[in-house]
Amino acid sequence: MHILLVASAFNSLTQRVHAELRDRGHTVAVELALRGHDLAGAVRRHAPRLVIAPMLRTAIPREVWADLPCFVVHPGPVGDRGPSSLDWAVQEGAERWGVTVLQATEEMDAGDVWATVPCALPQAGKSDLYRGEIADAALSAVLLAVHRFSSGTYVPRPQPEVPARPYLDQSTRRVDWHTDTTADILRRLRAADSQPGVLDELLGARWYVHGGHPEYELRGEPGELLATRAGAVCRATRDGAVWLPELRPRRPAGEPAAFRLPAVTALGDRLPPLPDLPAGPDADPRTWTDIRYREVGTVGFLGFSFPGGAMSTAQCRRLLDAYRAACARPTTVLVLGGRRDFFSNGIHLGVIEAADDPAAESWANINALDDLVEAVLTTTDRLTVAAVAGNAAAGGVMLALAADEVWLRSGAVLNPHYRLMGLHGSEYWTYTLPRRVGAAAAARLTGDALPVSAAGALRLGLADRVVAAAPGAFAAEAARLAARLAVLPGTGARIAAKKAALDHQERTEPLAAFRARELDLMRRTFDDPTAPYHALRRAFVRKESPERTPPHLAAPVGRGRPDRSPHRVTAMDPSGIPPEPDRWYQEQRHPKCP
Repeated sequence: MHILLVASAFNSLTQRVHAELRDRGHTVAVELALRGHDLAGAVRRHAPRLVIAPMLRTAIPREVWADLPCFVVHPGPVGDRGPSSLDWAVQEGAERWGVTVLQATEEMDAGDVWATVPCALPQAGKSDLYRGEIADAALSAVLLAVHRFSSGTYVPRPQPEVPARPYLDQSTRRVDWHTDTTADILRRLRAADSQPGVLDELLGARWYVHGGHPEYELRGEPGELLATRAGAVCRATRDGAVWLPELRPRRPAGEPAAFRLPAVTALGDRLPPLPDLPAGPDADPRTWTDIRYREVGTVGFLGFSFPGGAMSTAQCRRLLDAYRAACARPTTVLVLGGRRDFFSNGIHLGVIEAADDPAAESWANINALDDLVEAVLTTTDRLTVAAVAGNAAAGGVMLALAADEVWLRSGAVLNPHYRLMGLHGSEYWTYTLPRRVGAAAAARLTGDALPVSAAGALRLGLADRVVAAAPGAFAAEAARLAARLAVLPGTGARIAAKKAALDHQERTEPLAAFRARELDLMRRTFDDPTAPYHALRRAFVRKESPERTPPHLAAPVGRGRPDRSPHRVTAMDPSGIPPEPDRWYQEQRHPKCP
């Protein structure tokens, strides 16, 4: 079936729906609902059989839904209506929620129901839940709705008539550090962790606070800053304290859009002298930190979780230190990855954009990430496993590919490409990606710049195992599998063979040669002020929309391309890929740039 996805942005859920529908043999295209764009005309040109809106902030025009079946994915159960559905659920502490696929009509969220799937809402940030439990439920609901539509016999059922809940504005999100409990504050912060943040006052300025974690020992006067750790600041509440990982300054009228940064970086010189608490993997288990290490038998687990999956120079270096320390332990298997949500999305474009010299910070960041990847690639005394609980992109995918085995949660989405940011990429991808999927498939993956589902990654050879688990169950299942791997009869022989294989590679073509070639191209881009990367980076961190739907999304694509796996994959036409995608993006976002 030819399906058109209409979305406000090609966000994580839209990417997953895109990839999973392609996996099931559908032809899929994307049209972004952009300001001033003739959406109805674009839909007519696509001539789809079905329109699906996985994430849409505006109403579908009457001339579209009156002419074609249009399914809207609403992140709430049947009867829930309004633009802040998941925000309300998280802020009010709901333990169960759901996702509904309904037919678009004149009234928002009021159409007939094609499918609804319930889900749990554990205590986590809204964006984490959106990419995890909500995305799982949404995907199930979309597939069920598509199946019912294809049958031609299903009759959708009407919704009960209930009023829509209002937009959750800052007056309702506001935190009172003197009267609100820690639990109340955390719910508010988690309900706004990605967007829009919670507007607050701190050190004489107004900031949007993004996300929060509980602190179980530090105490102080309500509202007082107590300490820093890993770029976050700890702030006292009336009955405890919370860690605030990211801040975004409120934008003055007429100024460019601000963007999220590590709290310590954002506060800069405003920050008074505070204790900088240890942030290593051995930090007190009762407190928050972004890197942790533990052992169970002969298996080591190096966990890391960075906001948005972005890894700054400092974060890469701290993770490398933790990795080296983990490698000094007597383990047989070392598992890398967080318990849930993002694995990694590569270099930290926000920190780079905020730097006095973005080119120099770009260079420092890519080298720090390369150092980490090199350490994983050259580990020969144990097996390494990348346990990818959530999405990964660009250099984050290549970090995973450096491990001996890649295990993906079934809901993970990979974006193994760089070109949409105007970059060639590094992290030894010119070695690891072709080694996994072959040179032709590597060129297609990096050129097509489309998301890959977990199942698609397994077919291609990007992954060794897909773990069918809920977001909260993945870590335990990965631990069970790692324990089994450690005692398999062939594990010792595999470890012994790693040193010989690396020595052979070094004699044939040293890993340093791959890195040098990659970094030479990256350096040229960083040091060229007219390179598209700089404008694309600015647009990305400030969440600027393109002027029209990028051609690689608007072009219909099918299930995939031939690969090296035993599974058959239907080829797709590459004609929709623009010959100079980086320059195209530059011109669309910034037409006057050279």
